[in-house]
Amino acid sequence: MYAIAIHGGAGAMPRDRLSPEAQQRLRAGLQSALDAGYAVLERGGSSLDAVTAAVRVLEDDPQFNAGRGAVLTRGGTVELDASIMDGRSLRAGAVASVRHVRNPVELARLVMEHSRHVLLVGSGAEEFALEHGMSLVANEYFRTEERARELAIVRAGSRVSELIPVPGGTVGAVALDRDGNLAAATSTGGMTNKRHGRVGDSPIIGAGTYARNGVCAVSATGHGEAFIRAVAAYHVCLSVEQRGLTLEQAVREVLHERIGALGARGGIIAIDARGNAVLEFTAEGMFRGCRDSRGRNEVALFRDP
Repeated sequence: MYAIAIHGGAGAMPRDRLSPEAQQRLRAGLQSALDAGYAVLERGGSSLDAVTAAVRVLEDDPQFNAGRGAVLTRGGTVELDASIMDGRSLRAGAVASVRHVRNPVELARLVMEHSRHVLLVGSGAEEFALEHGMSLVANEYFRTEERARELAIVRAGSRVSELIPVPGGTVGAVALDRDGNLAAATSTGGMTNKRHGRVGDSPIIGAGTYARNGVCAVSATGHGEAFIRAVAAYHVCLSVEQRGLTLEQAVREVLHERIGALGARGGIIAIDARGNAVLEFTAEGMFRGCRDSRGRNEVALFRDP
C-alpha cells in the first residue's frame, strides 16, 4: 500500500469568487503535483522523495502561496518558509525567511540531511544553500502582479483573507511508501502584508509539519499562530499513538476544538500507517488532492454541495 495527499491552502474564499476557468487551472495544478509525488511512490521511491516532488511542483506554480507567486510582505518582498520530516528516523529540516531560494522544500531537506541542525533562517539558510551547490534567484522571481495588487488592497485598508490569498495558499504533502515509511512537507510565503521576519507554523516541526512511522504524517495550513500555539501537527500524531483515536478523530479534534477554541480556522492533511488519508478543514474550502494504490485519485477545492 502506498498513498499521497496534498494541499494548496485552506480558507474563506467564496466559491463564486473563482471562475470556472480559474477552478480548472487550480485543479490542474493540484493534479500535476499529486501525479509527480505519486509517480515516485509508484516506481518504488521513498515517501521523502514523493513529498519533495509534490511540494516542488506547487512551489513552481504561481497559483499557490509558496515559491513563485508567494504573498508579499509589508515591504513588498517575498520571504519563504518550509519544512520536511522523515517519519522513519524523526529527522527534520526547515528554513524560514529565505528570500532567494527557488524551492525552499529542497533547502529544508538539505538542512535535514547535511547538517546537525533542524531550522536555519534568513541569510544563514541561504549561505548554507550556496555551500551545498544551490543557485539563488533574485527576489523578483517570486513576485507576481496578482500578489502586488493584493498587497495594494491591504495597504488601502481592505482585508484580504489570511488563509487563502487569491487564489491559492500554503502548500503541503504527506505520503506513505511501499516500505511503510511516512513523510511530510510544508511550504509557504506566509501572510500578505506580514512584518519582516514573521514566521508561521509551516517551518515549525510539530506545529505545521510532523511524521512518525507507524502512526501518521501531517501537514497543516491556516492561521499559523494558532497552529503553533496548539502544537497542531504533533497533537494529531500523539492522539493517534497514545489515545487510540482514529486519524479522522484526531484531525477533527485539533481543527474543531483546539484551533477553533483559539478563534482560528484552517485545514490538515494526514496519512496513517495503513494508507488512510484524511483531508479536513474548517474553512469554506481547502485546495486538496489524494491518490493511492487502491485506485483513489481525486482533487477538490470546496466542500461537496
